[in-house]
Amino acid sequence: MLLNLPTAPIMFFGGKGGVGKTTVANATALKLSPHASTLVVSTDPAHNVGHLWDKKVGDSPTRVRDGIDILELDPARATEEHLKQAGDTMRRMMPEHLHKEVTKHLNLSRQSPGTHEAAMLERIATIIEDYEDTYDHIIFDTAPSGHTSRLMALPELMSAWTDGLLERRAKSEKFSDLVRGLTPTGKDTTVTTAEDPVDRRNQELRSILLKRRRRFERLRTVLTDATACQFHIVLTAERLPVLETDEFYQELHSNGVHVGALIVNRRSPADQGEFLASRRKYEDEALADLHRRLPDLEVIEIPLRPNDVGSPQALEAIADYLAQ
Repeated sequence: MLLNLPTAPIMFFGGKGGVGKTTVANATALKLSPHASTLVVSTDPAHNVGHLWDKKVGDSPTRVRDGIDILELDPARATEEHLKQAGDTMRRMMPEHLHKEVTKHLNLSRQSPGTHEAAMLERIATIIEDYEDTYDHIIFDTAPSGHTSRLMALPELMSAWTDGLLERRAKSEKFSDLVRGLTPTGKDTTVTTAEDPVDRRNQELRSILLKRRRRFERLRTVLTDATACQFHIVLTAERLPVLETDEFYQELHSNGVHVGALIVNRRSPADQGEFLASRRKYEDEALADLHRRLPDLEVIEIPLRPNDVGSPQALEAIADYLAQ
């Protein structure tokens, strides 16, 4: 089963909405907890991990059981912090009479496509930076697959975008230096000390861009290293989740993300009456299609439980099943 496969320090659980990503992610943490410390991070705006553990959970790690801490990312807070940091930097770089324009620009950016994803991506990157040495495992319980696939593609885009800014910044500085008859004070990979206010401003901006580039490059390296990171796709045995899983896998694969396993949740029993037997037959057909589409991936099936799984006690049965 899942925990008999090689486990990576960082694991993502994703898939179509409502298939049980949170349940499987937290059951995995529960089974790992006796011998490994785990941080579970929910990136889904519709958080329910706190309800699962019957704990008030926020934007910093909260202990819910020995070996398990939980963190719920607040997308609105992440976006505001992202914009505040950008605004503080822009105001330091610009004359005071343009500060109102900076505020206007940030207000427009708040509603712009991609701002939310960029903020969440940077928050994920900082969580990995801040906690990878604190915990044996970091498990990300992600938003529905469309949102998550965009996040997986962003590190490459953000790194390229930052490289473009650095290149334009370097050209601008060289031009300014020629105009002023000065020698360039730095390159795009170094930061030096300058006495001129314009040079100091340029170097501070370069330092900020370099830090962002290193952060996104580090995240890209982690996401594409199968020994460091695995992505497990959770689905149910139905036609539409199977089709979406195939598309999701292709998107992850094209971005270099290693998919560890396909986890089929809530599998109907075949020996509990005519209705469920009929349901099971339909599921068999959907899973046959899954195997045809993705023949090289491990497929793990979790049976439909007779009771609710919305409590730590109910997670135990699923956690035990993952370790069989």
